Amino acid sequence: MSEERDVTRRNFIGTMAAAGTVLLACSQNEAPPKVALPPMLEEAPDGPELKAGLVGCGGRGKGAAMDFIKSSPNVRVTALGDVFQYRLDEARKIIFEKGKQEIPESRCYLGFDAFKRVIDSDVDIIILATPPHFRPEHFAAAVEARKHVFMEKPVCVDPVGARSIMDSADKAEAFGLTVVTGTQRRHQKEYVETYKRIANGSIGRIVAARCYWNQWQLWFHERKKGWSDMEWMIRDWVNWCWLSGDHIVEQHVHNIDVINWFTGMHPVKAVGFGARMRRVTGDQYDFFSIDFEMPDGLHVHSMCRQINGSERNVSEYIVGTKGSSNCQNTIFRKDGTVSWKYEPPMEITEDGEEKPKKKSPYVQEHTDLVTAIRTGTPFNEAKNTAISTLVAIMGRISAYTGKEVTWGEMMASDFRLGPEEYKMGRVNMKVQVPVPGTEDKPS
Repeated sequence: MSEERDVTRRNFIGTMAAAGTVLLACSQNEAPPKVALPPMLEEAPDGPELKAGLVGCGGRGKGAAMDFIKSSPNVRVTALGDVFQYRLDEARKIIFEKGKQEIPESRCYLGFDAFKRVIDSDVDIIILATPPHFRPEHFAAAVEARKHVFMEKPVCVDPVGARSIMDSADKAEAFGLTVVTGTQRRHQKEYVETYKRIANGSIGRIVAARCYWNQWQLWFHERKKGWSDMEWMIRDWVNWCWLSGDHIVEQHVHNIDVINWFTGMHPVKAVGFGARMRRVTGDQYDFFSIDFEMPDGLHVHSMCRQINGSERNVSEYIVGTKGSSNCQNTIFRKDGTVSWKYEPPMEITEDGEEKPKKKSPYVQEHTDLVTAIRTGTPFNEAKNTAISTLVAIMGRISAYTGKEVTWGEMMASDFRLGPEEYKMGRVNMKVQVPVPGTEDKPS
């Protein structure tokens, strides 16, 4: 693992592929596809047992496995895959203790090829929760095997990966598979009800939007004696661009996805900035501020930050000609007064008290997945999430380079992050902290 400080725009955007050789899955003026979800039931209908295999047994993987178990009757997690034995052991323990399901050691697979063995282990659903760099290859293999998929966001870290996801999404749709992608706001009732009203014109024509994910620093692991490059990077994955996409991609994609969803468009241009000031490990930035431009000229301000002691804000806002909305649960008139606010259904507790009835959207996405499979009404979120992820990548590249970056460039770029070979040991790739403005935009 070597360091390289001579950062150019080409380092981060790649070269443009020859005309006719690139999958143009989403043209500059094409709106994100509308996805018809099944009814948001409290519990999926019962039916024959559905078996799931989990690929990636870290914190989000264990959480997704438990969300799946809680979501529906007669579902089981029956296979696990990871590159670390301790993570396999932890996942088996949690699923046994909290989910009351036992996974035999013979169905726990270790190594970078573990995903293949999980896919081949007689399961119906694949849960993909590794660092997102690996998602395109894993998703492609799951679709080729005709498996339904739950995969965490983001779905890739670079333009090549985004187009791979789009291609696999088309195949999954042709095969009649259901694919859910971890953008849980689309499965959150207050967001859904707010969206319906916006789509019906409650705030008029949308003229501006903004979105935020500002929080304190996430976890990190400093390198320990005996850890190879690859082991350290994967243990510390959320701090390395090739594994996570940087936090504008890994985390802020949620908020960007909401704006795409509510506006019915995706940005076609980005100009932004960011910097690294206090990060302890990895090669990522601490903050980003991006001006995204939509096809109709509408501008979206995107801001995300991970710096301790700073203002925190995780939200999305849209402004229309007749009013505005926080996207989550409230619509405002032009004078700022509330014209509508989501009211959750109420339930009576065992103590006879009335309280709001709430269901975790992390569980709801799995309920919707199982409902779609059992009712024969497949839906596919992969392309939407690939678009939102590529928008975030477009913003990241603009901040890294200091240059304007366009959607057309993203759809034609051959840029790929990460090493060519996956194995524990030395990582043969350059690691660089980007320095914007070091090269003029290539003609």
